[in-house]
Amino acid sequence: MAGAGAPTTGGLDASGLRIVVVHGRWHDQIAAGLLEGARRALAEMGADVLELPVPGSFELPVVAQAALEAGADGAVALGVIIRGGTPHFEYVSQAATMGLTEVAVRTGKPVGFGVLTLDDEQQGIDRAGLPGSKEDKGREAAEAVVEAALALRSLRSVDG
Repeated sequence: MAGAGAPTTGGLDASGLRIVVVHGRWHDQIAAGLLEGARRALAEMGADVLELPVPGSFELPVVAQAALEAGADGAVALGVIIRGGTPHFEYVSQAATMGLTEVAVRTGKPVGFGVLTLDDEQQGIDRAGLPGSKEDKGREAAEAVVEAALALRSLRSVDG
């Protein structure tokens, strides 16, 4: 399980940060677990949060970019893509990943990557922060975006 190498980020203070959570609605149980994990983490850190549901992972980049351009300090992108019997999995996974990367670089603002690319539903349940899950990828994505936004804020204060 990849979670064994995750960095520890406890004690982050997101006061004054505006974070948008853009979340896909495919695969209800897993998507809901990711969203709850992000909600809990952002509430604990004191961020100002706006949630924006989208149909699926393909739509995450455009909505995240619009939110960042509208003034959000960071975006948490949450989605679930489960491999099927066609190449659709690869197309959507690549589009979401590349799109979110481009959004972060283009806007100069962080995007927490909480898009699960899975071989089966059980892998998602194990990572969704649900009771009995081994990992909480929604929380991890929220912590990552806050930590990066705080780093960028500190650079702005140095620049003056």
